[in-house]
Amino acid sequence: MDVKVLAVLALLAVAMDVPPSTAKPISLVERCWCRSTLNTVPQRSIRELKFLHTPNCPFQVIAKLKNNREVCINPETKWLQTYLKNAINK
Repeated sequence: MDVKVLAVLALLAVAMDVPPSTAKPISLVERCWCRSTLNTVPQRSIRELKFLHTPNCPFQVIAKLKNNREVCINPETKWLQTYLKNAINK
């Protein structure tokens, strides 16, 4: 009986001596910004485009609209593909 109590006390002492972790929970570290994408966003309503490439997420394109809303655009959209090709060629 005394051996079990000593073992439990030793485990508690070791557990209390371990410094707390400074790491963030996995849900706050690397999250994909875009959960769903839009295919039909008029080009005239876009103010700026942001391109994000985060690990474990697909290529993401975020458009800030003129009404200050942010939406995710499907990177396979035809006009966006031509825009990217022209930007790469310049």
